[in-house]
Amino acid sequence: MNAADFRSVTLPEALKRLGEMPAILRDAVAGATPAQLRHRPNAESFCLLEHACHLRDLEREGYAVRLTRMLDEDMPTLEGFEGDVIARERDYMSQDAQGAAAQFESARAAFLERARSLTGDEMSRTASFMGRTITVCDLLAMMVEHDRGHRREIEALWR
Repeated sequence: MNAADFRSVTLPEALKRLGEMPAILRDAVAGATPAQLRHRPNAESFCLLEHACHLRDLEREGYAVRLTRMLDEDMPTLEGFEGDVIARERDYMSQDAQGAAAQFESARAAFLERARSLTGDEMSRTASFMGRTITVCDLLAMMVEHDRGHRREIEALWR
């Protein structure tokens, strides 16, 4: 996903949408059997357990780090986050889904707390990401789109 893949979002809209995802994940994980937590619709898709771990890790090691760097550094170059590679390396399938969902919720709450106080100047700060210049506003829009994709996948697992 890069800056060309998402539409712009206002700060209030981003805060609202980003604030919804922890409950969606928590409810999905809490309502799943052990078999449902590990069910993959196909080899390329995440199961609920992997969604929980991925969202937790990306929030802490991706989005939180990116926001901090964008606010503290002049035009930093931000790293990508290879979710499928990290899932294998960290053996997500052996981890605890409810614990991962709770850790995601905590990390997202911390992110949102910082984001609530963003000024207009901070929203305009830039970084280089995947060969493009993005703003903090773009970062929030990327997060909203990323959540939207995971939300669809999580909901599809329940159908």
